[in-house]
Amino acid sequence: MSTFFQKDKLKHGLPASAYTDVDFFRTECDTLFTNNWVFVGFAHELPETGDTYPITVAGTPVVLIKNNQGQIAAFHNACSHRCLKLVDEPKNVGPMLTCPYHSWTYSLDGDLCATPFFGGKEHHPEGFNMSDHGLKSIKIAIWHDWIFINLSGNAPSFEDYAAPLIKNFDDINFQQVRPVATLDFGEISTNWKFLMENYIEPYHVQFVHRTTTNQPLEDHYTIIDGVCVGSAIDLDDEDKVKESLSVSSRYLTLFPNFIIGRYAPDQIGVYLNVPVNPERTQQKRVIYTTEGQTVSNEEVEAMKKLWWDVHKEDHAICERLQLGRASPVSKDGGLLSPHWENSVRAFQEMIAKAVTD
Repeated sequence: MSTFFQKDKLKHGLPASAYTDVDFFRTECDTLFTNNWVFVGFAHELPETGDTYPITVAGTPVVLIKNNQGQIAAFHNACSHRCLKLVDEPKNVGPMLTCPYHSWTYSLDGDLCATPFFGGKEHHPEGFNMSDHGLKSIKIAIWHDWIFINLSGNAPSFEDYAAPLIKNFDDINFQQVRPVATLDFGEISTNWKFLMENYIEPYHVQFVHRTTTNQPLEDHYTIIDGVCVGSAIDLDDEDKVKESLSVSSRYLTLFPNFIIGRYAPDQIGVYLNVPVNPERTQQKRVIYTTEGQTVSNEEVEAMKKLWWDVHKEDHAICERLQLGRASPVSKDGGLLSPHWENSVRAFQEMIAKAVTD
């Protein structure tokens, strides 16, 4: 990444291999997706005791479980016996989680409760301690509706880590924030970082979204605050246009993969980006209202249509960014605007630091 770190001229982006190379992707899995707080899901998708939700983080199978205390815990999704993947689809397992292979059974807190005939006629072989063989827990943090895990267990407290982001929401009463719609975009043919970078910078908005937004480029500004980077725009009421995105907005991220948008006066949008491989990413977005208001079906459908159209414009661009990385011209990463894409540069520097450390 020598070109990336040249300081004496216009900044280049990350090299093409950072978006296409399998070894680079594996390094990301072993470093930044293992050592940091990674966004993995939505608490409202586990409403009942016994609800489970399997996910994959950095190639590692993980299961989220809602226990009897109404808390969501994260465990490695593997039976302690033969390491079978315990949960393969979202479902409610009732009061206990049972392995379908040999019926080893766990409580919703991950404790091993039964090992049928493991010792032959005896369920417990001599010297076998049940308490040593429960599910392996994973460090978890939940900020309102948003679930984060840290595979290594070595990340700082989430509140300390995410403080630069959290302070942007000090004035919101989260008791009144509720999800009203989900957009599931499935797999997008692009590297996860392109989706992050596209969101972080405002430079493209007036060109890519000319039919769906009315947010002039000159009114935008970038935000760089440690692990929180993004952009924002402040608009007066007279600047707003119906049936388009033309409101004061904050486009914020938390490294590495959390995206949250705040749209005046009463809407939040959160994206979940799940890397599949170097060239594919799963994405969905949940739309929230922030004032506890009742929203009609027509209003929800209008929100969904607007955001679907906006995202599809972004997806088309990000897929072409991915295709462009096959050109030898992209080897040095292209150029970054020192004004509009300094937030992208900050994100890329965090990537470079994470994989080289």
